[in-house]
Amino acid sequence: MNEDHVSFGYEDVAPDEKTKRVGGVFSNVASRYDLMNDAMSGGMHRLWKDRFVRRVKPRAGEQILDMAGGTGDIAFRLARSGAAITVADINAEMLKVGMDRAEKRGIDGLIWAQENAEELSFADKSFDAYTIAFGIRNVTDIEAALSEAHRMLKRGGRFFCLEFSTTLWPGFAEVYDLYSHKLVPKIGQALAEDEDSYRYLIESIRRFPDMDTFKAMIEDAGFVQCGVEPMLGGLVAIHSGYRI
Repeated sequence: MNEDHVSFGYEDVAPDEKTKRVGGVFSNVASRYDLMNDAMSGGMHRLWKDRFVRRVKPRAGEQILDMAGGTGDIAFRLARSGAAITVADINAEMLKVGMDRAEKRGIDGLIWAQENAEELSFADKSFDAYTIAFGIRNVTDIEAALSEAHRMLKRGGRFFCLEFSTTLWPGFAEVYDLYSHKLVPKIGQALAEDEDSYRYLIESIRRFPDMDTFKAMIEDAGFVQCGVEPMLGGLVAIHSGYRI
């Protein structure tokens, strides 16, 4: 890939073009967010998110930034602990869905902010924890986003990322490959009349670094005690690190 280009699914495009196209994808799927995740994971994303939040161990009184969390799925779970949650997302439509969902569920006290993960407006060392679930692979400059996550955290602060990866289970990888590439876009067309957005989301998983490579990127951003917890052989992984 040309160093002046980044991946948008299986295409290599200019960074500004990726940011624009990803914005379009999430504007298209915002109102069908749960449907999208159910199609891509067979409904298992709900269990993965529960497990993810248990690993974060949110505590009352903590300040937590949930990045790329516009629709509130992670924030609603984190808020049960009594922690103060800031929900940040680059996409206004995703944030609108989250705010509407919070109102319907009677969840208040969350802070909603339109933010670019690569260039956050918050002051240094503002948060006790930084979470990002199924969002980092859509960031144009992942290294910049990881650097910003490190800057945001207080000493001892926790970084947690939930993301699709590459399963190492023999046989399962081929089955999921067939399901994701052949069926998910068709499901997207049938249920949401949007085959292209679903195809991009599947292709973006394939272009994302494997678990070891992404762990090294987190370490390069300055985090220590970095770990990775694979699920389904690595189809999904929880990455973690700490700022000292």
